[in-house]
Amino acid sequence: MKRAFYSQIPYPALILALFIVGIFALTQGAYSISWRDLFLSSMNDIDRQILMTVRLPRLLMAALVGAALAVSGALMQALFRNPLADPGLLGVSSGASVFVGILIVLNPLADNLPLWAQSYMQSAAAFLGAVLTCWLIFQLSKHKGQVSVLHLLLAGIAINALSGSATGLLTYVSNDEQLRALTFWAMGNLGGARWEQVAVIASILLPMLCYVWRQSKNLNLLLLGEEEARYLGLDVENFKIKLIAIVALCVGVTVAFTGLIGFIGLMVPHLIRMLFGADNRIVVPCSALLGASLLTGADTLARLLVIPAELPVGLVTSLLGGPFFLWLLLKNIRETS
Repeated sequence: MKRAFYSQIPYPALILALFIVGIFALTQGAYSISWRDLFLSSMNDIDRQILMTVRLPRLLMAALVGAALAVSGALMQALFRNPLADPGLLGVSSGASVFVGILIVLNPLADNLPLWAQSYMQSAAAFLGAVLTCWLIFQLSKHKGQVSVLHLLLAGIAINALSGSATGLLTYVSNDEQLRALTFWAMGNLGGARWEQVAVIASILLPMLCYVWRQSKNLNLLLLGEEEARYLGLDVENFKIKLIAIVALCVGVTVAFTGLIGFIGLMVPHLIRMLFGADNRIVVPCSALLGASLLTGADTLARLLVIPAELPVGLVTSLLGGPFFLWLLLKNIRETS
């Protein structure tokens, strides 16, 4: 009965949650802005400048990145038909991070380019790293023509280890400025969000999210199994390639602009399925809404915990996601034993 009640109102509830979290993010921080001034348009010049140049682009960046990571997690879980699948756990994020690290450390000429060009270069580097990582994972996880969950997890562990070593090497050869950029970027941070970056990330992620939503029925077919999906007319191999490309693009763009932010793609789709069922026509848009709310809330918490400084948002999501992953792992063990 409880699930049936919630399933009737997923969108209004999630939109309201995102609205409330967004208002809280805009008004709270080292410098507080009254929510009454926010709605009555009676802000002074300082409040208006802080809102328009700092908090609003940061809020939009958090919402876009959270939605993209959550939908990427939903795609990975549908592709591999496993609730433990996640771009971060499978090494996609760390693979993308290596290529961005290479761009930061080994390509000083990029500093002379305009900001929008730097943004697209970082996105291209992260996308290339994510694509290569996805392809490698997909090849390593095949066993007798089928994707093996065991091989999938082992490949993810190996790629995460190799990527960590490569990032450590880049850290070793970097100068002080590059080291600071790598360190904060590796922990995940939304503090540098600017309108130019928001425009770039929105131009890439919004079309991808809309396309994924339109493919929800095909995702449902894929959940039935590859043979059943082929029988129902789905070009499975072509569709899987498209899914991998979308995950790589979404993860690559988010890694390029915000660094490594883990566990959003693991937690959010699983929670949505627990509340509203496994129909991807609901899972995909609801994951986007809940992912946006969760990352916006985590970023606001990161700003408030150690005022006037702030924590990297990746640390906050890891503190939330680590226990959730252990609970999910123990739950699966109990169900299969």
